[in-house]
Amino acid sequence: MSVDSFERPIEILMAEDNPGDIRLTREALKDGKVSNSLNVVNNGSDALAYLRKQPPFENMSRPDLILLDLNLPKINGIEVLQEIKTDETLKLIPVVILTTSKSEQDITSSYQNHANCYITKPVDLDQFMSAINAIDNFWLSIVRLPTE
Repeated sequence: MSVDSFERPIEILMAEDNPGDIRLTREALKDGKVSNSLNVVNNGSDALAYLRKQPPFENMSRPDLILLDLNLPKINGIEVLQEIKTDETLKLIPVVILTTSKSEQDITSSYQNHANCYITKPVDLDQFMSAINAIDNFWLSIVRLPTE
């Protein structure tokens, strides 16, 4: 099913603990071409609970796309990614790594664990907004996302 045939907003789960990055992402996605719903969790443990519909997330919708920071409290992003991509019910959800890390080890580990792409967050405000707009344009406007 293509994005333009979705009758509901695209559900995005963002696992991020930086309030500024969350605010900027919300702002950038608000102006996007595709209707979307951004849900945020602030640590890796909550990301997994959300995806597994465990309390207090049992009524949340399954995300169509995950924006995952690597530097998360409780359970780091690589561990969250490993859990997602080894779970038969979750592994088809595209995961975009969106992190400050430029480490080759993090990049390699992310792709070895089947991340769909790796984006280093720009520190410049305009570049950060451009990166989020590029995610919106590509993942929400061009790519065909699985429905289940």
